Amino acid sequence: MATVFPPEFAALEPFADWAVPTEKARYAKRIASTMDELDAFYAAAYPLLASGTEYLRNVSMTDISEANKHLLWVFCALVTVAFSVEAWRQPRVPDTGAASIDAVVEPAV
Repeated sequence: MATVFPPEFAALEPFADWAVPTEKARYAKRIASTMDELDAFYAAAYPLLASGTEYLRNVSMTDISEANKHLLWVFCALVTVAFSVEAWRQPRVPDTGAASIDAVVEPAV
C-alpha cells in the first residue's frame, strides 16, 4: 500500500485526503465535512503538530519531496479546521451566511 506521509507520521494516513495544496480547496473540504469528520481529523493531527513543525523546519523547500509536501499541506488543513473544532463547533464561520473570502496569492509549495 502506498503511503502519503513520511513514516514518522503514519498515524495521519487515514486523513490523506486532507493533504490538499490550496487554501480554497482546504476551506471547501472543511465546509463539506461533518463535525464528526473534523473532530476525527483534528484529534489525529493536533497531537502531531509540534513534532511535525520541528520535522518540517529541517526540510528544504527547494527540493521538498511529495511526502513532505503532503505533510505540510495536512498541517495547513489543521489550521483551516481548528476554529471550527475549538470554538465554533460547526464547519462554517457563525453568522456569515454565504459570505466567503478567496486567497488571491498562495505560497508555491
